[in-house]
Amino acid sequence: MTDIFDNTILCKKCNTKMERARITKNRFLFRAVVCPKCHEKIIHPVDEQEYNRFINLKNKEFRVKMRLVGNSYAVSIPKEIVSFMEEQEKVMDEMVRLCFEDIGRVSLNFGKVLNRK
Repeated sequence: MTDIFDNTILCKKCNTKMERARITKNRFLFRAVVCPKCHEKIIHPVDEQEYNRFINLKNKEFRVKMRLVGNSYAVSIPKEIVSFMEEQEKVMDEMVRLCFEDIGRVSLNFGKVLNRK
């Protein structure tokens, strides 16, 4: 299947050939084309669709049970979240990084973790 961005795209405002670019928003990478003359941008439709899926998933609140397993507690991660992460080709190991961030807040990081400030 060919990609729409493999073709020459002309800017609708100034009729100039647009150049490929990468745009980052909320740590999400978009493929795009940008007009060098008027700076008009077109984001790849598939990337925009995945970003909207990410935003919907991010805004969704999951209620999961905490279970006692031996001397520790376990929390299940909804399949919807794990499936999305796998589709984004993120590195997912069996081990995750768990951090106590604040009162009532715990973070769970999959794969490589950036340095925290």
